Amino acid sequence: MERAASINVDPPQQQQQQAGRCGKWRNWIGFCLLGLCNNFGYVVMLSAAHDILTKQDSKNSTASASDKLAVDSSNSSGYDCSPVTTGAVLLADILPTLIIKLFAPFVIHKVPYGFRVLFCVAMSAMSFLLVSLSSAVWISIVGVIFASISSGLGELSFLSLSVFFDRKVLEGWGSGTGGAGVAGAFLYSGLIQAGLSPRITLLIMLVVPLAMLVSYFGLLSPVPSLPQWRRSEAENAAVDSEERDRLMDESEDEEEEEETTAPEDRTMGPVTPREKLYVVKGLVRFVAPLGLVYFAEYFINQGLMELLFFHNFFLSHAAQYRWYQTIYQCGVLVSRSSLCCIKFRRVWIFSLLQVVNAVFLLFAVRFQFLPSAWIVFAIILYEGLLGGAAYVNTFYFISKETESRYREFAMATASVGDSLGIALAGLVAFPVHKYFCSL
Repeated sequence: MERAASINVDPPQQQQQQAGRCGKWRNWIGFCLLGLCNNFGYVVMLSAAHDILTKQDSKNSTASASDKLAVDSSNSSGYDCSPVTTGAVLLADILPTLIIKLFAPFVIHKVPYGFRVLFCVAMSAMSFLLVSLSSAVWISIVGVIFASISSGLGELSFLSLSVFFDRKVLEGWGSGTGGAGVAGAFLYSGLIQAGLSPRITLLIMLVVPLAMLVSYFGLLSPVPSLPQWRRSEAENAAVDSEERDRLMDESEDEEEEEETTAPEDRTMGPVTPREKLYVVKGLVRFVAPLGLVYFAEYFINQGLMELLFFHNFFLSHAAQYRWYQTIYQCGVLVSRSSLCCIKFRRVWIFSLLQVVNAVFLLFAVRFQFLPSAWIVFAIILYEGLLGGAAYVNTFYFISKETESRYREFAMATASVGDSLGIALAGLVAFPVHKYFCSL
């Protein structure tokens, strides 16, 4: 009898533990899919940059115009240059995101998460439709802007949303955003290489916004205090703070994390403008290295990749560009999925190494001493590893080292770092492109 009693001890508690583990896995997978869907359109637009810029205004191409582009005989440059640098598409893909990330964190907390997700889904769907069906470059650029709005608002919203869940969802988010790079670049490059037109390829990708809806509303298992359709900060501030503390502390038990903020300091209501300014100052040590990493890598991606063209190679110029993007995203996927294995606190190391990459490839473009595209493929893979590692480690340590009541605002605000670096890289790409193409 005594043995039977010991076997049946606390079955409700076991069920509760199993349900908790199931919920954590659902949330991890949900954030992974949200990261994939959120960044997918952004990546596809960069992969399609060469095709977008070579699209003829007079007709809607049914095949990739970039694959048919010949070197202009009037161009005396030794480079196979398009009239406009792909940095133009990069700017259209990042400036709206940058503007959103600069200003939205101060007001976006008033908008419940459910409405934000619906808006992001609508913008994403419109971007694919406009770029695929347009007959003019400027309409395609508007579509790219819509993709940027969706990606920017989605990134800061989902990073803020993560504070309502176990911190391990950041691993899922990192893996998903890295996977978006590979999936977006590989699918676009692969389908074009297989003979589909850019129009049909982009229309197929309309399934991605639908997947975002399913991931958010069907997979996530949020806490009751999550402001889904309405937000009353005065009523929920204390509940939200206590719930976030519990979730974050659970995820850090094995790392023996010690909170430095007294419990009474965490339940003082909404964060004031003065406190937000204090948080922003504290984030500089994270945001500056992240911005430098992304400046260097997107200067490579949109300022130099187009000029790293090898004539005696089995891939055309446009195909080389698309596969450069794909291999870069493979590196990003691997490093953004690395949090479960290793964590780096000194993100500035990635910044230094990425700057070295950019300088090396700048000289490679100028003096054309690299013998084969295969060497560029290896360097670009390494570039992606550095960028992805900088991203996930930055947000992991922001989440870990920021006081509980400031985490939601801090996670949203810090996302401006990568966008600022990318925007500056897009601006620098214009004079660099003009210089090399005038040689």
